[in-house]
Amino acid sequence: MTRKFSGEKLVVASHNAGKVREIGDLLAPFGVETLSAAELDLPEPVEDGATFIANAELKAKSAASRAGLMALADDSGLVVPALDGRPGIHSARWAINPATGERDFPYGMEKLQRELEKTDADRAAYFACALSLAWPASADYPEGHVETFEGRVYGTLVWPTRGDQGFGYDPMFQADGETLTFGEMEAAKKHGMSHRADAFRKLINACFT
Repeated sequence: MTRKFSGEKLVVASHNAGKVREIGDLLAPFGVETLSAAELDLPEPVEDGATFIANAELKAKSAASRAGLMALADDSGLVVPALDGRPGIHSARWAINPATGERDFPYGMEKLQRELEKTDADRAAYFACALSLAWPASADYPEGHVETFEGRVYGTLVWPTRGDQGFGYDPMFQADGETLTFGEMEAAKKHGMSHRADAFRKLINACFT
């Protein structure tokens, strides 16, 4: 049986400010106070899982254990089937600019475009998201507990990029049936249809209602 959320505070197990803000917006209607891993000075665990689910679960479990609070972790990325699934679980690393050693998504999108041009590949892509809600250890759950949900949104990669909303690869991604990229779309509309929103709906239905 799926375990239900209890309490008023929740750690968002991420140091990505854009992701923390988006998850906080999605949780706001439920009266949950969100704290980021950065606010609590929690270290970022090594993401050595082979899938989005594995990485989301290890991040959520680590934050819940260290903070002693329930924690929600997201592992998400852009999957391009024509590039053998890249950048996939390595979406953040893909965007690291060797000149600075920092995440640079404009650089990452240019890199994607170069790869697509090499093969004249199909530009179909999808964003995937795994959301894991973890409980710290307790008498009833001595090893803690975790519930995980997956979501996806399918679309096409455009070039040149369009828009300066959202974050990450949003300005390059146009969802199926839409004329705007996620980088051009108002946050409320994107939140209603994104991969994270899809996973979040499943989480809410299972653990919050």
